[in-house]
Amino acid sequence: MAASTKLMLSTGLYQKLSQFTRKLHSQPALLSSFRSSREVQELDQYPDVEVVANPPEWRFVERLLPPATVPQPEMKQEYPSGWRPQKEDGSKSGYYVARTKNHMVPVYLHTRFRGQRRITVVRRVQGDIWSLEKDLRAVVEQSRNGKLCATRVNELSGQIHIHGDHVDILRDYLKEKGF
Repeated sequence: MAASTKLMLSTGLYQKLSQFTRKLHSQPALLSSFRSSREVQELDQYPDVEVVANPPEWRFVERLLPPATVPQPEMKQEYPSGWRPQKEDGSKSGYYVARTKNHMVPVYLHTRFRGQRRITVVRRVQGDIWSLEKDLRAVVEQSRNGKLCATRVNELSGQIHIHGDHVDILRDYLKEKGF
């Protein structure tokens, strides 16, 4: 008798579980796909929404939003990080190196072949890019005790590629020139 009771309970439990799973599979699941989402209904089915132009609570949202532009730094005699504002407009030298939107000098180090090849890239060059390349090559060769260095100039993109890791030297040189 005990065995038949267990069998009836397990059969009843099995039937409830199978009904539950059928019910689950018959309802569409709310997943992240457009196919599983509900169809668009008539406009009167949705709740009314009031659009307020400038509510007082908007100030709490505005302080969370990122600024649209990077603010201009306040002018000081000297900055603790060694940063200097741009002074030169390129009229004397014939070329101009524009700062990035974060007011930094655009000199970067690219590494290739698992760090074996290092290339210094000067970007955002405008004007006579060939005379800037000649000046930068002279600075790098002076720091290398007269050894020649390979350079590549891309006039269309306004970039100068210099073989080797010379980021600090070129960044300091461009800052001293006022760029």
